[in-house]
Amino acid sequence: MAGKKTARVPRAAYERELLRLQTELVKLQEWVRAEGARLVVVFEGRDAAGKGGTIKRASEHLNPRVARTVALPKPTERERTQWYFQRYVEHLPAAGEIVLLDRSWYNRAGVEHVMGFCTKEEHQLFLRQCPIFERMLVEEGILLRKYWFSVSDTEQQKRFRQRLKDPTRRWKLSPMDLESITRWEAYSRAKDEMLVHTDISEAPWFVVESDDKRRARLNMIAHLLSSVPYHDVPPPVLELPPRPPSTGYQRPPRDLQTYVPDHAASL
Repeated sequence: MAGKKTARVPRAAYERELLRLQTELVKLQEWVRAEGARLVVVFEGRDAAGKGGTIKRASEHLNPRVARTVALPKPTERERTQWYFQRYVEHLPAAGEIVLLDRSWYNRAGVEHVMGFCTKEEHQLFLRQCPIFERMLVEEGILLRKYWFSVSDTEQQKRFRQRLKDPTRRWKLSPMDLESITRWEAYSRAKDEMLVHTDISEAPWFVVESDDKRRARLNMIAHLLSSVPYHDVPPPVLELPPRPPSTGYQRPPRDLQTYVPDHAASL
C-alpha cells in the first residue's frame, strides 16, 4: 500500500518544476560526460506504478548517446543457461554514460519468483548474490541508484481500467499484468523479502509514493539530482559561421521527387 493520500500537484506547478528539474538533468548529463562518470538508475515497482512515465520525463531532453533506457525482454533459451546477472552486465555504462533500467535484475525477486518462472533455489541464490553484485558495481565506481515505485491496489486497478479503454496504452497491458491483481499479497511478500536482503548501505532502496504520478516524477527526479555531486559544466562556445556565397547550385524540379501527402491540409 502507498502512504496516506495527498493532494494532487497542480498541473501548472508540476510543469514548471518538471522543466526546471529536466534542465538540471541536462547539467547532470554534461557532468557525467565531462567527468567520465557511470550512472545506473534502477526503476522497479508493481505494474502501472508509474515507472515508464517517470523514465520518459527524465530522459525527454537528454542525449540518447549519453543516456539510454534499457528494458530487456524475457531471456532467450541461451540466456537462461547463463549466470543470471550476465545479460545485465553487458548493458552497464561505460565512462560518460547513464543507463536507466526499466526493470532490472530484480525481475528474479519479483515476477519470476511470484509467477514460478524460477525455482526456489534460484530465488534464494539471487537474494544472496545480489548484494555482492551491487557492492562490486559500487566498488568499481559506478553510481547506482535504486527506486521502488509504490502504488496502492485501488490506484493500480484504476490505471489498468484506463489502459483497457485507451487504444494508445492498451499495449501496456498483458495477461500477466492482470494476473498481478489476484497475486497482490504474493507480490507484497516478495517485495518485503527483497528489501530485507538488498537494501544495503552501499546501494539503498528509495521508495517513491506514486499514487499521484506528477508528485512521483518530481520527487524521484529531485532526489536523484540531490544524490549525485554534479556541478555545472560550461558548454563550449559556439558561433554560427557565415553562409558562403552561392556557387550556382540549383535545386532539381520538385516533380522529380515523391513527397508525403499533405494530410494536415485536410484538418
